[in-house]
Amino acid sequence: MVAAAFGVSGLRSPPMIDTAQQGPSDDLFSVFGKTAVVTGGTRGIGHMIAAGLVGAGAEVVVASRKADAVSETVTELSCKGACTGVVADLSSEAGARSLADAVAADHDHVDILVNNAGATWGAPLDEHDSASWNRVLDLNVQGVFHVTKFFLPLLRAVATADEPSRVINIGSIDGIHVPMLETYSYSASKAAVHQLTRHLAKQLAPLITVNAVAPGPFESKMMAATLASFGDQIAASAPLRRIGRPDDMAGVALFLSSRAGSYLTGTIIPVDGGIATVGSA
Repeated sequence: MVAAAFGVSGLRSPPMIDTAQQGPSDDLFSVFGKTAVVTGGTRGIGHMIAAGLVGAGAEVVVASRKADAVSETVTELSCKGACTGVVADLSSEAGARSLADAVAADHDHVDILVNNAGATWGAPLDEHDSASWNRVLDLNVQGVFHVTKFFLPLLRAVATADEPSRVINIGSIDGIHVPMLETYSYSASKAAVHQLTRHLAKQLAPLITVNAVAPGPFESKMMAATLASFGDQIAASAPLRRIGRPDDMAGVALFLSSRAGSYLTGTIIPVDGGIATVGSA
């Protein structure tokens, strides 16, 4: 297991925030000056969240298993604020520990941990083998558990009951309702993430809140093939008649990370235009 940090040789720049326009640090939705870690933060939903946090004044560490993706994302987001990156494979316990160690080398605390790294797999039932099942569950469920476990010292370092640290797990509406596609391991893993969120929330209160976001359809590499084939149909079937936008995901993450969300824990929030909540069965 190799973890590599990106934050030198020009890949990290100081925050480019207009402090004259930045509200007071105790603003209801402010994350200004907070330290955040976003796993899988180089693409898709993780990138949307990382970009939103950087733009709002947080210092963000993105993690991914691909060094080139980390480097590109750090370069991109550093133009908007403070961003560094770590290369880590979170499908193993050793990889999760390596990420926490790398972040601890540069930060004495973490205010926000976003467990977004994940994988999916689809195949007919009789072709869904153990190897593909384990790849999905190891990253989507064990990865969330082990990363959270190893980040506890950093999450607890400055947390108080009045200002708890935040863990945000990325689940899916496929863990709430039965998906159209034969993604058995993925939907099972996301249902597990939702229950793990509740269990951790009870255990880690009052110093740490743990909540889950359950996205519906958003433009991402994971959803690319589905949206290419069924995007118009999915948008038309959603009560709000569209797929998700980056601001939709950034907005819920900022809410959960700020003082506005400090009294929520153990919640599962669908961000799906109503598909899983008021859509037709």
